[in-house]
Amino acid sequence: MGEKNFTTSPLLPHRQPAAHYQGGKVSEPRPSHVAIIMDGNNRWAKARGLAGVRGHRAGAESVRNVVQRAAEQGIDTLSLFAFSSENWKRPVTEVNALMELFLMALKREVKKLHSNDIRLTILGDRRGFSHAIQKQIRRAEALTAYNTGMHLIVAANYGGQWEIACAARRLAQQVAEGSLAPDEIDENCMNEAMDMHQVPPVDLCIRTSGEQRLSNFMLWQLAYAELYFSPLLWPDFDADAFDQALADFARRQRRFGKTGQQIEVQGA
Repeated sequence: MGEKNFTTSPLLPHRQPAAHYQGGKVSEPRPSHVAIIMDGNNRWAKARGLAGVRGHRAGAESVRNVVQRAAEQGIDTLSLFAFSSENWKRPVTEVNALMELFLMALKREVKKLHSNDIRLTILGDRRGFSHAIQKQIRRAEALTAYNTGMHLIVAANYGGQWEIACAARRLAQQVAEGSLAPDEIDENCMNEAMDMHQVPPVDLCIRTSGEQRLSNFMLWQLAYAELYFSPLLWPDFDADAFDQALADFARRQRRFGKTGQQIEVQGA
């Protein structure tokens, strides 16, 4: 791998979030890439005396609403944490129900995404899924591959540490083959080895249910992200709640190592 000239870190946004137009008026700046840790389905169901799978079904409706709202708001990339690599430890009945919901969503929802010009990517280790799910993933990605609207990334059987380890193995292989020297490895090189290297860094990460942790989600891409923690359980998180998160983001000053005064002068 030859030497490259980079003027900024790959983890910094390529541009400041652009202003979007609504009804002929310029709205506040929007994040380019929003990531959501969807949490609270089981607690939502338990609070209502329902089986856990009912909570996941209600959560699927929130996914539809938030995806639609994000597209309406001009978000370029929306990443959703649907199923972590640690979630296999849950009860077998719950895991089986989640896999059925995942397969059903791939069959029923993808045509709607396609009709709205949304591109779908599934991020994670697909080898853990059934052949039926893997087949539907390939079909869904192929159908939406050339769409130019919002990019929807669904992380399934995914972990941030796993993704970083995969990138490290790719670089190690290049070193072993002699095409890369160890001292050439820097954050830019590492970024290029990531699965989602063509996706911009996350600007805003939302987590629902009141929990305040990242849970091994997109650790590399979240390096400079703004964090927003909502007390709402995921099935209760609707379009209005998403708008509130965007409004909170717009009030923040993103400094990226600079002082607040420098940012104010730069924006003057």
